Amino acid sequence: MFVRIASLLAVVAAIVAFAARPSGGAGPQQTYVVKATDTLWSIATTHYAGDPREGIWKLEHLNHLRGALLNPGRKLLLP
Repeated sequence: MFVRIASLLAVVAAIVAFAARPSGGAGPQQTYVVKATDTLWSIATTHYAGDPREGIWKLEHLNHLRGALLNPGRKLLLP
């Protein structure tokens, strides 16, 4: 009896996992074009509430930045 219940739950879990879709609740991903005077700190303070260090960390990881140097005209993805 236990084996039947366990296999039924496994099948239901597989169906739910297969049918699950992302909600898209966050909206479309935004891009930001870097200006000559921009820094990661200035971008983070204008686009994120709270501690800018978390925004900087997200910007660096999402855009695969290896340093603080930003070239004007570069497009950054905003998380």
